[in-house]
Amino acid sequence: MPRYVALLGSINVGGNRLTMAELRAAFESEGLTNIETVVASGNVLFDHDERPTPGLEEKLEGLVRAKFDMRSVVAVRSLDEIRSSIEDNPFTGHGADANVHTLFLDGEADPAQFRVLVADQAERGPERLALGPRALYIDYVEGVAASRMTGAFLERRLGRRGTARNVRSLARILAKMA
Repeated sequence: MPRYVALLGSINVGGNRLTMAELRAAFESEGLTNIETVVASGNVLFDHDERPTPGLEEKLEGLVRAKFDMRSVVAVRSLDEIRSSIEDNPFTGHGADANVHTLFLDGEADPAQFRVLVADQAERGPERLALGPRALYIDYVEGVAASRMTGAFLERRLGRRGTARNVRSLARILAKMA
């Protein structure tokens, strides 16, 4: 049975607080198996029959909304997709692992919208950006906390929702999945 990770956006930030035990129980109630969380920020590993990931994303977004009354983007990725999110990120190994992120998107970004994002961001800060498959690679050169590039800014420019993880977190997730 294939192994997946559900990357939930905005968990344990702002008002979206829940325990990883609650999250594991919710996934179990949907018949998902071999459930494990990685870091207390909405990273849930599980086994599931092979199924297109957009179907899993919709199912899990509905689950989080129904069980916890939270609207959260859920990006579901396979082991190979997580590995690629590290290896194909052009900033991996060139920026600090805590500053290099993959923003997992809810669909493919339009290249024309990406070009607008890059132009708009160039006036705001030093971040470096690259487009990947259902992903945006980001090097927060001076750190995430110092960045003026917010999730809302990215969502408006790309027309896509997403949730980001840094290279360090992705390496931990990959190690647990493998």
